[in-house]
Amino acid sequence: MVAYTKPWLSIEQQIAQLRGRGLTVDDTAEAAHLLEEVGYYRLTGYLYPARQSEPIAEDDGRSSIRVLNSYRPGTRLEHAAELIAFDRKLRLHVLEAVERIEVSLRTQVGYILGRRSAFAHLEPRTFTPAFVEPYVDDMTGETTSKHSKWLERIDERRASSKEAFVEHFRTKYDDQMPIWALTEILELGHLANLYKGLQNDVATEIAMHYAVPSKKILTSWIASTNYVRNVAAHQARLFNRKLVDAPTRPRGASIPLLVHLRDDHAPKQDFGLYNALAVMAYLLRSISGYSEWVNRLRNIVGGFPSVPFLGIDSMGFGEGWDRHELWSQASPGD
Repeated sequence: MVAYTKPWLSIEQQIAQLRGRGLTVDDTAEAAHLLEEVGYYRLTGYLYPARQSEPIAEDDGRSSIRVLNSYRPGTRLEHAAELIAFDRKLRLHVLEAVERIEVSLRTQVGYILGRRSAFAHLEPRTFTPAFVEPYVDDMTGETTSKHSKWLERIDERRASSKEAFVEHFRTKYDDQMPIWALTEILELGHLANLYKGLQNDVATEIAMHYAVPSKKILTSWIASTNYVRNVAAHQARLFNRKLVDAPTRPRGASIPLLVHLRDDHAPKQDFGLYNALAVMAYLLRSISGYSEWVNRLRNIVGGFPSVPFLGIDSMGFGEGWDRHELWSQASPGD
């Protein structure tokens, strides 16, 4: 392991280093303001695609690409500023869709499970055997289950809540909360774990509310939406991110509006943001705000900065993307 020995750099030294690596900085004061606002590593993260590279030969005879510290000729500080501003607009727009999806999912889980029992979330019969069967935790040595782990996290969430309705159940009903009330304090990650553990008949009923044909597909979509939500909510770079939790692309014509996700020219499942945004747009069709959200997304993507080293394909958007039926059904003026 190599010890870290690089020194702290002042704003002036950071600007000098950027210039030394080939970045054009016309206005030193503007550069200083941007670095003070977003920091060196955030700024250079947006410029990473503009770095020069070279081929290298590996010991096994194969070749690979080494990314260099220097920037391609023509790379300017303004390019980073424009990409940062674009990404901010995109993150805020994505979070609006996530909010609608999360609230809707809370409602459906509370309603459909509540019909079975007010405390269906406590009952093993609600869940698959894999979710409730005991196992020995390697870290603690204790016997637990995925269900027990989920309940522990929910109990912690409830104990720390300052919501008035939570206090009401805490004092009047000895902390017993029916599922239709409990869902109001669940985050999307909690809902994702709960949904994954549900018996197939219950999970499929919830999926069908969103015109999704199976539990497997919706499980993947919720996990992907939660991943995108976490990236956006923590102000991390979103626009050209490779998806760690990529959404499942439906096979065949099970979801006609998403058939294009499997076209020969479509981006890989985990490449760029397009697949996740398409899934979110599809879910919004069963909730609310679909046309308005899609139209604003179209405008945001259309305003992608004109930079020489990057285009909307970095997000998985292909040429003519908004002519696919998923997007064209929402037209200006809807």
